Amino acid sequence: QVQLAESGGGLAQTGGSLRLSCTASGPIFGINAMGWFRQITGKQRELVASITWGGITNYADFVKGRATISKDNAKNTIYLEMNSLTPEDTAVYYCHLVYRGARFLWGQGTQVTVST
Repeated sequence: QVQLAESGGGLAQTGGSLRLSCTASGPIFGINAMGWFRQITGKQRELVASITWGGITNYADFVKGRATISKDNAKNTIYLEMNSLTPEDTAVYYCHLVYRGARFLWGQGTQVTVST
């Protein structure tokens, strides 16, 4: 079965940076796009950044200028680097995969906590 493995969450300090990675494995047969969403406690899940397998990126306004999403096609892996973190970035970050045109999968989520 198709699976997502997330890594890189944890504790960060205000003004610091983080790097999340997500690897897709299994019988994918074609990735269309991958991305990172986040869910702040009590709020809806929201897009942080996404990247198509052709390389088109999309960023939420709240991370523009301080985040970079990239991919390694050979490893079916995406990376999200964020800097200038604030406590408002504290959330569970979820990897998202779109494959075979219309199928999608969520990762289990990784907690990011930014301390003051």
